[in-house]
Amino acid sequence: MIIGTAGHIDHGKTALVKALTGVEGDRLKEEKARGITIDLGFAYLPVAGGRRLGFIDVPGHERFVHTMLAGATGIDFALLVVAADDGIMPQTREHLAIIDLLGIRRGIVALTKSDIASPERLAQVGAEIRAMVAETSLEGADVLPVSVITGQGVDHLRNRLAAAAGVTPRSGADRRFRLAIDRVFTLAGIGVVATGTVLTGTVGVGDRVRISPSGLAARVRSLHVQNEQAESGHAGDRCALNLQGEEISKGAVHRGDMVLDPGLHAPTDRIDAKLKLLPSESKGLRQWFPVRLHHASAEVGAHVVLLGEAALDPGTSADVQLVLERPIAAAALDRFVIRDTSARRTMGGGQFLDLRPPARRRRTPERRALRAALSLSDPRHAFAALLETTPYFHDAGDFARDRALALAERESLPAAVDAIILPVDANRIAVSRSRWNAYTSALLSALAAFHAQYPDLQGIGREKLRLLLQPRLPAAVFAAALQKVARDHAVALDGAFIRLATHTVRLTPKDEALWHAVESLLGGAAEYRPPRVRDIAALTGQGERDIRRLLKLVGRLGFVDEVAIDHFFLRSTVRQMVAIAADLADNWENGTFTAAQFRDRLDNGRKVAIQILEFFDRHGVTLSRGDQRRMNKHRLDLFGPLTSPQRHDRSDPGRESSPVGRSDFKSE
Repeated sequence: MIIGTAGHIDHGKTALVKALTGVEGDRLKEEKARGITIDLGFAYLPVAGGRRLGFIDVPGHERFVHTMLAGATGIDFALLVVAADDGIMPQTREHLAIIDLLGIRRGIVALTKSDIASPERLAQVGAEIRAMVAETSLEGADVLPVSVITGQGVDHLRNRLAAAAGVTPRSGADRRFRLAIDRVFTLAGIGVVATGTVLTGTVGVGDRVRISPSGLAARVRSLHVQNEQAESGHAGDRCALNLQGEEISKGAVHRGDMVLDPGLHAPTDRIDAKLKLLPSESKGLRQWFPVRLHHASAEVGAHVVLLGEAALDPGTSADVQLVLERPIAAAALDRFVIRDTSARRTMGGGQFLDLRPPARRRRTPERRALRAALSLSDPRHAFAALLETTPYFHDAGDFARDRALALAERESLPAAVDAIILPVDANRIAVSRSRWNAYTSALLSALAAFHAQYPDLQGIGREKLRLLLQPRLPAAVFAAALQKVARDHAVALDGAFIRLATHTVRLTPKDEALWHAVESLLGGAAEYRPPRVRDIAALTGQGERDIRRLLKLVGRLGFVDEVAIDHFFLRSTVRQMVAIAADLADNWENGTFTAAQFRDRLDNGRKVAIQILEFFDRHGVTLSRGDQRRMNKHRLDLFGPLTSPQRHDRSDPGRESSPVGRSDFKSE
């Protein structure tokens, strides 16, 4: 159990820790000379059962409250120290407020210097202390008179702390590893050592970790727990980590950094939070109010953006957005404290809710509902509530990372809330089953309505369908949703078009017979230079209008594509030409090719080759810059899956291409 002292300067915190443990907390020369604690001090006490109590001795001077805050995060038990002669003093109240804001709910009040106070004075100060802690997290805490001079009450206090260690649960033990650094130093022959309290999870010798927010990679070469060498440290332990890495040095690692599981490295400089303003404040917070934010061992400047309709008055709580001067490493539901920019007083504190909030539209009802969901402490309840808020789909991996959930819990979370997972690249987008059923029902209804209105079309365009549906999913998430619906055999994906799996488009017998005749003219040896509408009309003895109508119809069915006006190519030929262009790009320098090279592969003349490439340009399959073109890899399958490009044999494959049609050719 980690015990943190708190209290006013010169009330005997360091002396009491020494009396309990035998260890001098003041280690700096200046501390010994001035007789006050300036930096954090540490001491350890073995107790029955093989356990060890860790003590963090904090400064009591108002100038060093920021140091006190660096040591207060991560403690399990508060030891509030009040001198019997002085009684309650300003830093007593401020330290108690910090304990309350950090949510530390277990503690004892030590009434020191009891040997120089009368029984009446001890009773009076004890009553004042009980009144002070009322309605705080230490309400009902015992007040124990002690004296380090006579030893009165010291053994009893030590026994009480040992007993408390046996019943104090370690929170965060089942989450991923995070340690807040409060001290960095080097040892000869050892290297860089970072000390701090393990906030969550477990760390072991040989583990790969990251220093956040800098992102430096490191390995744990060795570690000490509670001042003893160990193989692993756990949530609630005081640890000293010997860190090793290419960029690891004393100057690269600082108090305020976090050592953590590499998968948790995602620093943030904008956080939605629940903030409580202390009743002791003389006036409320105004918009964009500057403060000093204290989180774990970090201290950073910030501005407070009010998200509610009313101002934040003293003694009240509200949702706010904290805009930080620089990124910090944090987790959702972490506690924080704010102080004024002059570092003279503690103003309030609260709990982080959303580590990735937007800078705009942050006061909408949808954002309010999302923050309410994220405020739930149980991750399953929070994630289930999150999936019922706009936009109704959320990344399960991001949620698990921001809560530092263990890998096993991260994997089981979607199933625990009965969510559907849509894989998008490395992300796992979750949708509640009820929302998914409603969305797919709307999708199928939209397709049915489209088929009823346009029975002769093969389907609806992908982007048009996406914009018809609510919620309006991002394109990548929508693509994953379509793939899942298609795997369930509810819809069919035909290139850029979507249709119901049961939908079929059939030509009339007359059109079918005419199409077979036209199809034979568009394929075969003429596939890369098919006849135009007027030529097909002449060859079949049909009118141009009838041929054009037929080709427009089968074009909507996906059988042909109109590359240029009245110039139709079979869809299979278009796919083949995309493959030829991709093959050219793959085999030429810088992944580019020219119209002349494309013409030579198709052997169909420069004019037709240019028309084909301009068709590809319009559809985003190729990207043109001057006479050079490169392929857009994201749209290679726009006309369906590619096939291997056909290479047409020539009697002289090494001959120079015909100059006719080239841009540099001039007829005599």
